[in-house]
Amino acid sequence: MLSRPDILNASLLIVDDQEANVHLLEAMLRGAGYTRVTSTQNPYDVCELYRKNRYDLILLDLQMPGMDGFQVLEGLKKIETDGYLPVLVVTAQPDHKLRALQAGAKDFISKPFDLTEVQTRIHNMLEVRLLYKQIENHNKVLEQTVEARTAELRESEARFRRLTELSSDWYWEQDETGHFTKVYGVVLDMLGIEVDDLLSEPGETQAAHWNKDERAMLVEYIAARRPFLDFVYRRHNPDGSQQYFMISGEPMFDSSGRFTGYRGVGKDVTGSIRTAS
Repeated sequence: MLSRPDILNASLLIVDDQEANVHLLEAMLRGAGYTRVTSTQNPYDVCELYRKNRYDLILLDLQMPGMDGFQVLEGLKKIETDGYLPVLVVTAQPDHKLRALQAGAKDFISKPFDLTEVQTRIHNMLEVRLLYKQIENHNKVLEQTVEARTAELRESEARFRRLTELSSDWYWEQDETGHFTKVYGVVLDMLGIEVDDLLSEPGETQAAHWNKDERAMLVEYIAARRPFLDFVYRRHNPDGSQQYFMISGEPMFDSSGRFTGYRGVGKDVTGSIRTAS
């Protein structure tokens, strides 16, 4: 929420070629408590002043020699291409009001000035402008937070993957239907293992490769959605040799307790088993 000091500390620029009008508006604004009021009688300076200071509100006279307020608006729109253009136009011509709004101005005040109306319109427009800036800043902070959290998650995932690679030969995840959704580990290619052959239901060709009893026990664990740790089973290769694999896995559930699949790690332990025997 905005406080009164927030509004009174907003930055304002008065643009009018008539010195008397500038003095009148300055006196009115300072008398109302506004602390950051500047002015220029040269419309050619407005765009550069706005580029440097990004005023919260510009009080812009439309009738000025050399460069009128509509031309100033066009220049400001080139600076504020995607943002909020905080311009309150000042005019004595009724037909200029709609044209100014179509050109990008947010509101208007009429000459001769009604000081109560001027103060009310300025206050209301500043309130909208500052709330817009709050939302803009909040979105930037939110975007930065998301970027930081995403970077942290990526770093955490990279560490996790590295630890997994150091402690196992591959990491795997399955969905609730038993299909693999994530598998990584370069050792899979080295070992000649088909990803879909690791824990899925074996076909006729696959059944000849794996120890049927051990494979059935592993499938039973998964069907019952039970975790398993360091489960060892064998694969018979066409050359008559055997490979031993150690698999660990755990079921995954979402926040409502629904089963969503399995995840785990695997390792070729053929060498250690041969050494032990």
